[in-house]
Amino acid sequence: MSTSETSRYVRLRVEVVLEIDGPEELTEAAVGRIDTDEFMPDDERVHARSAVQEDSAEALAYLVEPFDLVSTVPGIELVQASWSSEEIDYDPDAQEWDLDEEDGPDTDEDDDVDVDDDEQRV
Repeated sequence: MSTSETSRYVRLRVEVVLEIDGPEELTEAAVGRIDTDEFMPDDERVHARSAVQEDSAEALAYLVEPFDLVSTVPGIELVQASWSSEEIDYDPDAQEWDLDEEDGPDTDEDDDVDVDDDEQRV
């Protein structure tokens, strides 16, 4: 079978740093999403509401939807997605945040990373 006859899988890695300047609005939106999720069991809904009210990163994780990033891209189908959010110390002048810097060699280090509680999967 030639390459054109088989599916090709691509891992797209995106790193985004966001500043939360409206934590109340973020929390309210996350609670709204949780309350309208028809597939979430009631006991999980109680836990989720509590988590997003205590942690802005958790609230953001409930609102981010990787499917929305690629849903209009022709010729692809989202097979799997995972994402997480965490509060970080951000210094835009630090070398680690230099987006113009070339990445090092591609490694599969993510294959051995434990999944955080706030990681979402589809």
